[in-house]
Amino acid sequence: MASPRVDDIYDQVKAMAVSFRLRPGDRLNEVALSKELGVSRTPLREALNRLVAERLFDFRPGQGFFCRTLDAPSVYDLFELRQIIEVAAVRAACTKATDQELKALEQELYDTGIDITGLTVEEAVARDEAFHIGIARLSGNRELLQTLSRINDRIRYIRWVSMTADRIRRSKDQHKGVMNAMLERNADEAARIMGAHISKRMDQVQDAVRQGISSIYMEGPDEIATRIIEEA
Repeated sequence: MASPRVDDIYDQVKAMAVSFRLRPGDRLNEVALSKELGVSRTPLREALNRLVAERLFDFRPGQGFFCRTLDAPSVYDLFELRQIIEVAAVRAACTKATDQELKALEQELYDTGIDITGLTVEEAVARDEAFHIGIARLSGNRELLQTLSRINDRIRYIRWVSMTADRIRRSKDQHKGVMNAMLERNADEAARIMGAHISKRMDQVQDAVRQGISSIYMEGPDEIATRIIEEA
């Protein structure tokens, strides 16, 4: 079991990787990063190895650790996998969740996931993820839940980039539709809406990746993450 110190380092470096504050494809300077975090290289390397297993970093023997690349085919594959997993999750939740659990998810959706005006993009995406993770949790499948969480980590930056007022309006309506179908135990309808909600065309992914790369090198990821959501 990892020590609390390694867990803390893992969380810090993971946040850097997810947000691309560590630029895609760049070789990681372990000495500089250990100084920045105020830690020794041994726990840092342990944390990095965990992140390699989660596909947030690459390790090349004799060269070291590299930040993950940001390319459209890989991102598209992740959205496609997410769609498959979440459709399965919502079908399972319609069957396995109790009425009380579904009502609690509905309450959480309306309390925190509908009105996101005034939030940052990062906060809005976090609330969106919470709803989807809630459905996955109600599926009763821990492996599915863990896999979805890791996919979310790897596509979060692209979801920040794609967060527009039009997208927010569609997401609100689709979340409501999924929730209503789940309350009615209509697995087919819930799966249909969920599939449409997550589906991405390759050209959409390509546009988001291009915009994302430009933002990383021009304005920085924090500019996107902290952008305030206007009324949608």
